[in-house]
Parts: sequence; C-alpha cells; structure tokens
Amino acid sequence: MFKLIKNFSKREWFLVLLCFVFVLLQVWLELKMPDYMSEITKLVQTEGSKMNDIVMNGGFMLLCALGSLLLAIVVSYFVANLSSSFSMKVREKLFTKVEDLSIHEIKQFKTDSLITRTTNDITQVEMLIGMGLQLLIKAPITAIWAITKILNKSMEWSMITAVAVLVLLTVIGILIVIVMPKFKVVQKLTDKINGVTRENLTGIRVVRAFNAEKYQEDKFEVVNNQLTNQQLFNQKSFAVMSPIMYLVMNFLTLSIYYVGSYLIHDTLMVSKIGLFGDMIVFSSYAMQVIMSFLMLAMIFMMVPRATVSASRINEVLETDITVKDGHIDSNQKEEVGTVEFRNVSFKYPDAEEYLLKNISFKANRGDTIAFIGSTGSGKSTLINLVPRFYDATEGEVLVDGINVKDYKLEYLYNKLGYVPQKAVMFNGSILDNVTYGKSKNEKTIHTLKKAIEVAQAKEFVEKMDDGYDSHIAQGGTNISGGQKQRLAISRAIAREPEIYIFDDSFSALDYKTDAVLRAELKKYTKDSTSLIVAQRIGTIMNANKILVLDNGECVGMGTHKELLKSCDVYKQIALSQLSKEELDHEGK
Repeated sequence: MFKLIKNFSKREWFLVLLCFVFVLLQVWLELKMPDYMSEITKLVQTEGSKMNDIVMNGGFMLLCALGSLLLAIVVSYFVANLSSSFSMKVREKLFTKVEDLSIHEIKQFKTDSLITRTTNDITQVEMLIGMGLQLLIKAPITAIWAITKILNKSMEWSMITAVAVLVLLTVIGILIVIVMPKFKVVQKLTDKINGVTRENLTGIRVVRAFNAEKYQEDKFEVVNNQLTNQQLFNQKSFAVMSPIMYLVMNFLTLSIYYVGSYLIHDTLMVSKIGLFGDMIVFSSYAMQVIMSFLMLAMIFMMVPRATVSASRINEVLETDITVKDGHIDSNQKEEVGTVEFRNVSFKYPDAEEYLLKNISFKANRGDTIAFIGSTGSGKSTLINLVPRFYDATEGEVLVDGINVKDYKLEYLYNKLGYVPQKAVMFNGSILDNVTYGKSKNEKTIHTLKKAIEVAQAKEFVEKMDDGYDSHIAQGGTNISGGQKQRLAISRAIAREPEIYIFDDSFSALDYKTDAVLRAELKKYTKDSTSLIVAQRIGTIMNANKILVLDNGECVGMGTHKELLKSCDVYKQIALSQLSKEELDHEGK
C-alpha cells in the first residue's frame, strides 16, 4: 500500500495536508459541543440563570455543528479528487507496464488476472483512499483528543471506557486475523470468474455449435458459488461487528449513568450540579471515543482487501521487463532489409529443454525466406524472435547487421510489417484497421487503397454497405476468417516496411486467392524482405530459401527443388499435400 502511495504528486500531498488541517478543525468543533451542552445543563439547573446565556450557548453549539458540516463537505470534495486522480495515474501506469511486458510475462499473470488488477484491484484501493482517508485522519485525532478531555473527570468512568475500548480492539483484532487471508482468495476467485466469462464470450460460436451452454453454465456456477460463499463468509464475519459495537456503546452509556447515579447520590448538594454536568460531558466524550473506534473498525474492514489489491498491483508494477529497450534509433550500417540468425537457440525461461537449437541463416533485401515443419517444430517462435516478442536465449538475431536487442523498440517495429497467425481486428472502420498504429511513412488514402487491393480485399470491401468506412466489430466477428486475414495483410502492406513477417497468414485463403495474393505481393514488395511461416507447400515453393524445422532443429535449407532431393522431412510434407506426379513436375 505504501509503495502505491508514493505515486502521490506534490499537489496530492498538499491536498492530504489540507484534509488533515480541516479534519483537525472539524474534530475541535465537534468536541467543543459537549462543553456548551455542559454549560447549558448547569444554567438550566442553577437558579437565576438568564435565558440569553442559554440561547447564546445553544447558538454556539449550532455554529459548531454548521462549521463541522461545511468542513466535512470540503474534506469530502478534496478526498474524492485525490482518490480519483490517484486511481487514474495508477491505472495508466499499470496499463503502460502491461503493454511493456513480454508475451511470456503476460502469460505468467494471465490475461483475466491483468484485467482484474487494472479494474477491480485499483477500485479497491481507490475506495480505501476515498472513504478511508477521512476516517484514518479523523478517528485517531478524535479518540486521543476525547480521551484527554475525560481523563481528569472520574477514575470510575475512565475505567469503564477503557474496558469498552479493549473489548472493541479485541473483536477487531480477531476479525482481521480470520478474514484478512480470505481477501486474497476473493481476488483470485475474481480472476477465475473473469477468466471463465472471457473464455465463454470469446468461444461463443463453438459453445453454441456444440450445445455446450449447460456445460459453460455449470462451469461458471462452480466459480461463482466459490466466490459467493467466500464473500458471504467475509461479510458474515464483519456483520458481527455491528451488534457488538451497539452493545458496547449502550453498555457504556448505561454504565456511566449507573455509576454516575451513585457518585451524585454520595456527593454534597453543592457539587451535585457540577457532577451531573461532568457526567453529561463524559458520556458525550465517551461516545466520541467509541465512535472513533467504530470508524477505525470501518477502515479495518476495507484495509485487508485493499492491501491484497495493492500487493497484486505492485506485483505487476515491480515485474522486471525481460525485453528491454535498446539505444539505436538510426541506420548505422549500409545493410537494409537484412535478417540474420547466428547460432540462435531459444527456450522459455521456465523450461528445461530448448525449443529452437542452433538456427543460422541470412535473408538479404528482396529475399523471401520460408519456414515449414510439423506442428510444434518452432516455426512461429523463430520468427517471433525478430520483433522481440521473445529474446533469443543463445546466439544473435540481427536486422540490418545490428542485434535486435540494441535497437529502440519503436525504431525496430517501424522496420517491420507483422501479420500474426490469428488475424486481429479492432473495433472501428476498415480504414481504421488498415491504418492502425504509427509508421515511419505517411499513409495516404492512395497507399491504403493500394494495400487493400494488393491483399485481394478490394472486392469484398467495396461491396460492403459503407465501403472503406464500413464498421468492423471487435475481433472481426462480422467478417469471415479469410477477410480478416486479407485486412491484416493489407495493414502490414500499408506500413511499407523493410521486412514483412507472415506467421501462417494465408491459411484461411483459398488456393486461387492465395496464389493471386502472393503474386501481387511479390511485385509490390520486391524491394522488401519477407519471412513466411506456412503449412502449404504451394505457398512457399517459390521462396528464395526454405528452412525445414523438425523438433526445433533446421534439418534442411534450400529451394523447393533442392529440398525435394536432399531433405526427407520436406519431401514427406510435400507428398502429404501434392501427388508424386505434381512433385515430379514441380521438381523439373
């Protein structure tokens, strides 16, 4: 919690100081009212008292109450401003940090957990600041000030108040010990329920197609019931606080008046009025003490969950970023559009075995380098080392003759046009999706339309109701898989990069569209380097160089014709897709 509070700016610390001063004044006004009440009690019971004196003291009481109300409003305004600006900054900081995390780190936290931390966890901390800050300042000041005012009134009354306070502290302590560990469980269950909900919404088509609604409902119900039962336990535990509080308050008032009746009975007539006034004042101050601990109890109800949330937020903010920004932001060598792997091996940080082993090759400007292999052979992982979604464990990945780790990430990304394995569409128009992100080159409407044309998307785009301004739903749920892939390809083309990375980006296209698209793409990107991961032999057979991967190792490298003769793995893949006659024809 204290680590997060360091995010307060000087302005916010100034607001905290103002809140402290105003709360101090508010407490002074509230504790002044019993003094006036005592004076009114004495005046009422004293013969010859003037009505003006009673009215004047009553007026002072009203002014104190009004002043306390106005100060409470001002403090509430400041605290609301403080908590909302604090949560805005922390949420922005957390979101920025998540964007800087590598793919591996995001998988460690899980997407649903990161969503919970960015929303629910920050809300818990914001509520503690918004509601708890006032109480945190006011409760101890009121308690200490009220206790100093009653200490010299009566030993008997002071002892009764001390016992009441001790009972409250004991109850609060027991509740904290019992409930605090449960709040960590609550946040983890919130992660789970977000995960199940997200999974259900993402796979809604599959759920309906397989009549799995009941299965998903049961799955959700299990997690939902776990969260509900845990919350019920927490709330029931805290529900014990309220009756105990009222029991202690009423018992304290009754005890003060009970003991006071004996004290007044045993004292002289002259002192009875003063003692009676002291009893009224003591009762008021004792209630202030109890109310202070009641406020502290409310804080203790919020603190455990907010503390757990704060630790979860700090866990993300304090995560070391493995993919760190370099320092190079300009071309320092004559090479342009080259990609080279020098003895590259890779394994995930938490894995024992290498996924890629000793990969070496070089792609020059204008070359098309293809990667093929069985599922799990490491094709996608290999090309993901170029944009630094992961960093090579051993060896070097060079772009334009410079290790990718030395580039500033923004400069490196401006060299690349990346098309992922799963085409990603964002909520907006077609042009919004094609122009997505920053680029070193200016994107004109002519460039965008040309990119869409090259990607063979022009025909279906112009048939849509609003043409290039037609709406694309989040995730591209209102267009087909092939259409999404073509728009994703046009997005990369519109950047006019030095290097294209296609991660199995033609899989949803029919053979005719695939062939036409690749032919147009080759003409349009003849001065750029292309790295293509593909499953189809037809997609890559015209590549300048093909790398065949098997269990993370390069078992063949060459052109289509060369590999048919020299690489058994490649030949087996080719025979599974094309007939021997077709291969013999292609090999000639």
